Amino acid sequence: MKKNQISILGSGLIGSLLSIYLKRRGLDVAMYEKRADNRKGPYREEGRSINMALSDRGWRALEKAGLKEKVTPLTIPMYGRMVHDEHGKTTFLPYGKENQAIYSISRGRFNQLLVDEAEKAGVHVFFDSKIEDVDLKNFQIQLSSTSTGEKETIQSEVIIGSDGAYSSLRNAMLKQMRFDYRQKYISHGYKELSIPPTKDGEFAMEPNALHIWPRGNFMLIALPNPDKSFTCTLFLPFEGDRVCFENINDERDVVGVFKTYFDDAYELMPELTKEYLANPTSSLINIECFPWMLKNALLIGDACHAMVPFYGQGMNSGFEDCFVLDEILEKYGTNSWELVFAKFQKVRKPNTDAICQLAMENFEEMKNDVADPKFILRKKIEAKLHQLYPKDWIPLYTMVTFSHIPYAEAYYQGKLQQKIMDRVMAHPLITQNWDKLDYEDIINQMDKARAV
Repeated sequence: MKKNQISILGSGLIGSLLSIYLKRRGLDVAMYEKRADNRKGPYREEGRSINMALSDRGWRALEKAGLKEKVTPLTIPMYGRMVHDEHGKTTFLPYGKENQAIYSISRGRFNQLLVDEAEKAGVHVFFDSKIEDVDLKNFQIQLSSTSTGEKETIQSEVIIGSDGAYSSLRNAMLKQMRFDYRQKYISHGYKELSIPPTKDGEFAMEPNALHIWPRGNFMLIALPNPDKSFTCTLFLPFEGDRVCFENINDERDVVGVFKTYFDDAYELMPELTKEYLANPTSSLINIECFPWMLKNALLIGDACHAMVPFYGQGMNSGFEDCFVLDEILEKYGTNSWELVFAKFQKVRKPNTDAICQLAMENFEEMKNDVADPKFILRKKIEAKLHQLYPKDWIPLYTMVTFSHIPYAEAYYQGKLQQKIMDRVMAHPLITQNWDKLDYEDIINQMDKARAV
């Protein structure tokens, strides 16, 4: 029977980065992936939206692994949201201060780079290897080849599940006593679409922004690609509303919805009906579980805290998992993996609970609030507060996206700020007098709230 020191299940973004971290600590690492090696041809993930948004937490993890310079050429900075109303008018809302950006990157090309770097570091990568079962009593992994059906059993000192929302390792943990697990599908699903480059080979819209068409209970977003196309994602309820996936069944339905609600985008999407009818409608899931570990086995990334994509932190939080785990290994070494994993779980669980909750809440903001003039005014006031009192008032989005403040602390501070801003925005003349506010008084209110 083959024996491994460390077996990582799943060669996605998180698993690949983690394998590099562990290999650089001199450990023997093998990584198993049920999919075929997609580096041998153009990457395609069955019509699923494949753009990610890299922000500070993700960059920090990549930099520590020595990968920042290799990843940067694959990215496009997005300095804010470009909000499109139903008449085609656009409003730009900066994400943070000048030059603060999140970075659009193709999941596929990014994953290929990380797997390449893992192999260069000496990680053993096995594709076409489906995990049939994980025996946590004997620490054995049962594999089958997706091409030949041949079965194999692997013995491993350490097993790490970075195999996503439908994790095989988590399924094995579910069979253990006192394992809490909760999954929730939201009412909306998503479908990938695209906007190609213009006939002149240029971007069809402003490339340095995340474009969003908020329409109350549904929305369209678009992120730029290095080939000057945009990857679009349509978020709709599955059923129950007039505009929902259940009610769009043919080309006429597709054209009707887009010409009515997203007309400026429709004019830029020559393959719309073909893509809409060919690409699958995918669901969105939130997962919570506890514990994340059992002896020398650990769940990481989406395997233990899959979240909906509306704060752009799924990948970034997974990369931060890798960064934090590596820090703990630096402190405690590898003599007791159970101790290391217990420390990791204790540090990360409150923070990933917080970002999962924030992602759920931000869905309402993206599809509804960003089109409200009062929401735009609220953001202006918060930006002014941050400018005047940079240490006393940090907007929630800035704490989450452009800092390394723990998610749980950001969530707590954000709730205090929300209560104070609700009072500020409730003033009947706020629209006319916002620039005459007593900003020092708002900060004093915040100090009092923290002291309670």
